[in-house]
Amino acid sequence: MFEAQSGEAVSAGGPTLVALTEPAAAAAATQNPPQVPPQVPPQVPLQGSRLPGPGGPAANGGDVAPVAPEGILRRQTQRESAARTYARSLPIVPVRARGLTIEGADGRRYLDCLSGAGTLALGHNHPVVLEAIRGVLDSGAPLHVLDLATPVKDAFTTELFTNLPPELAADARIQFCGPAGTDAVEAALKLVRTATGRPGMLAFTGAYHGMTAGALNASGGAPEARVTRLPYPQDFRCPFGVGGPEGAELAARWTENLLDDPKGGVPAPAGMIVEPVQGEGGVNPSPDAWLRRMREITAARGIPLIADEVQTGVGRTGAFWGVDHAGVVPDVMVLSKAIGGSLPLAVIVYRSGLDVWAPGAHAGTFRGNQLAMAAGTATLAYVRENRLAERAGVLGERMLTALRGLASEHPCIGDVRGRGLMIGVELVDPATGAAAPALAAAVRQECLDRGLIVELGGRHGAVVRLLPPLTLTDEQAAAVLDRLADAIPAAARRTH
Repeated sequence: MFEAQSGEAVSAGGPTLVALTEPAAAAAATQNPPQVPPQVPPQVPLQGSRLPGPGGPAANGGDVAPVAPEGILRRQTQRESAARTYARSLPIVPVRARGLTIEGADGRRYLDCLSGAGTLALGHNHPVVLEAIRGVLDSGAPLHVLDLATPVKDAFTTELFTNLPPELAADARIQFCGPAGTDAVEAALKLVRTATGRPGMLAFTGAYHGMTAGALNASGGAPEARVTRLPYPQDFRCPFGVGGPEGAELAARWTENLLDDPKGGVPAPAGMIVEPVQGEGGVNPSPDAWLRRMREITAARGIPLIADEVQTGVGRTGAFWGVDHAGVVPDVMVLSKAIGGSLPLAVIVYRSGLDVWAPGAHAGTFRGNQLAMAAGTATLAYVRENRLAERAGVLGERMLTALRGLASEHPCIGDVRGRGLMIGVELVDPATGAAAPALAAAVRQECLDRGLIVELGGRHGAVVRLLPPLTLTDEQAAAVLDRLADAIPAAARRTH
């Protein structure tokens, strides 16, 4: 049971959850609470429900020919590489989607709390995104322009700069990269190495920055790299065994001492790259005071600070950018996912003093994606105008409160953490406290059986992650929480 902001109790099946009445969240919600304009009448599909007809009605009300999902899934298995990921744990064939809801080819509907790994800030097929895309298509504008200037690109850059931290926006340059966040990470690493003339990088344990060579080297688990790995603070599995402010202070001291130790074996680096919230690493929010210390440490030593905002950006954490919580202004921001409004787009923005690389030092054939720029402009403006970042902060805190109440009833929930609508539930062996990846996988399957799509993260794949769109309604949040609350004990029974 999830108590909506109106005070009405909403249930979508499953066990009762504690009411979401955390005082701070309630106070924030009463002071001009940000409202989300309705897209469509709020509807939550029943668990694993099917729409009428063999294929279900189309989103526009028309009929479509039925599709045989079994054949499509079989051919995918036969044709696609062994490296495929989500398709293994989510054997569905999406044919329609709107907002939070995906409909499979078999007519079943799901609440999507994966959101394209955080890409869909406004959910699937939001009207403002579709309108922006149609506007470009109907205008006759070129769809592919390399890095030429266009009105669409100018509008995107203007809206993006409007939303940047003001100190950075006043002195920023932008580089359009290849269409994935990992390419933007590569560009950021190349930028600071060129500007400083130094090769080494500072990164953090548990980090994830992408799947290309340089990005992998900066991620946790890289076997060989020109990267010095630093401790990232976390409460539940603190590397120093203490957690809290003391653990964060120890992590900061470790970093400072290592950089200043003439025998530490770490030459002056080209830059430091950090995620304001480690997503794939297990949904670990960086403490605000610690992130400010990282800014102070890097600034005092002439080390550019790179904020990887690929997943945390555009309101996800309850602020427009993850660094905003700490009041930190980085030298470089890496942006992708939500900035393209569901289409591929990646950029870096950085202080003009770093802009010393030569023409063509970083390029990409598809850096002029006009459709993505239009969709991105619409998304950025909608999030800003409708205060969706604030909404994510309020609703996310209420969801975290409910999940912590659930944890008190289930010893297999080791920790609940997150920021805004970037939420993680770490599952453990109650007897030992060790991570429980098999249980997490079972929870993911039980959620899917109940019409809820979630994914896993963390070092051992034991963290159930929730990344719903920022347009999530109270009723939808209730359904998500109730289905997850039902799935966890069911999975625990399966694995014993």
